[in-house]
Amino acid sequence: MAGILRSVVQRPSGSLQTVTKGAESLICSDWIRHKFTRSRIPDKVFQPSTADHEKYGGDPQNPHKLHVVTRIKSTKRRPYWEKDIIKMLGLEKAHTPQVHKNIPSVNAKLKVVKHLIRIQPLKLPQGLPAKEDMSETCLRSTGELILQWDLTPGQQEGMKS
Repeated sequence: MAGILRSVVQRPSGSLQTVTKGAESLICSDWIRHKFTRSRIPDKVFQPSTADHEKYGGDPQNPHKLHVVTRIKSTKRRPYWEKDIIKMLGLEKAHTPQVHKNIPSVNAKLKVVKHLIRIQPLKLPQGLPAKEDMSETCLRSTGELILQWDLTPGQQEGMKS
């Protein structure tokens, strides 16, 4: 096949030509379809699988509302568009978590740089905190948002007696 294609002479674009070599004849155009087009890849590759949800701990019926995104790999020697997306997501500093909404526009950006980041759902074991409690919260590396309750001096005095 390669020998046949080498014998094709360049023609103006859009014209068809017949190449004859031995008993074979081919009709060629100026472009050749790549062997990895979507039509040659099985359809099951593009279907979502339940194993993905089990692997990442997600539930397709009740998706989480917020992602905890952490950059775990360097952007050195990466293309400029990946660096731009990392900067847009606020992940310039490594191992510093950022919280993002689980919406299609953000998910499309995360998909481009998925090899550089770790994505976890935001877990709220103590429930959603109120606005006044937000200053006393702590985000763990596992994606849990923990409320930190401080002991007041009155409670400490009661423990001494």
